Amino acid sequence: MKHTPVPIAGTSPTEPSAGEPALIARLRAGEDGAFNEVIELYTPRLYATARRMLGHDQDAQDAVQEAMLGAFRSLHSFEGGSRLSTWLTRIVINKCLMRLRTRRRRPECSIDSLLPTFKDDGHPTRWTPRWRGDSDPGHSRAELHAIVREKIEELPEKYRTVLLLREVLQLNTGDVAEALGDTPNAIKVRLHRARQALKALLDPYMTTEEP
Repeated sequence: MKHTPVPIAGTSPTEPSAGEPALIARLRAGEDGAFNEVIELYTPRLYATARRMLGHDQDAQDAVQEAMLGAFRSLHSFEGGSRLSTWLTRIVINKCLMRLRTRRRRPECSIDSLLPTFKDDGHPTRWTPRWRGDSDPGHSRAELHAIVREKIEELPEKYRTVLLLREVLQLNTGDVAEALGDTPNAIKVRLHRARQALKALLDPYMTTEEP
């Protein structure tokens, strides 16, 4: 099935991975300059991750601060099997997920009704509308981004999170899998379902055309 691109504004930060082994060695040696370097290098990206997930500046700052403190305290548990940035991102994501759960969000519904279904002969049971091209979008870019953000928030947590990490923050599948403690194949399946569900939520807001 062809994937319909979802217009999501994101970031594409540069991975500051050069020299990580030496930096990690300095961290483990307790060098103050190394701790300051980690904060300077990674905090902007970690904050962007937390801000996307939590939608609130202060909550994002608190989550990153908690994550960094926790990471420094548990540095001995970092075995170097992944990049330092991936390890830190996973800690931030877990802090964000904990905060989201304490917000007592409304009960989450299944996305099954939003996914395409097929007849025994393989044909779809309902017509899926096509979106018009950029030449006739029907909404301004700012309006479209606002709608997308609103509809992402309607997805269940496990789908919302993988969509944010993969599409918005543009982590690759392997990094998302590491961050969420899952397999790349499981992430691919969840992302595919999240994209389909989000498209279904966006269809009524998009200018469409008959096939």
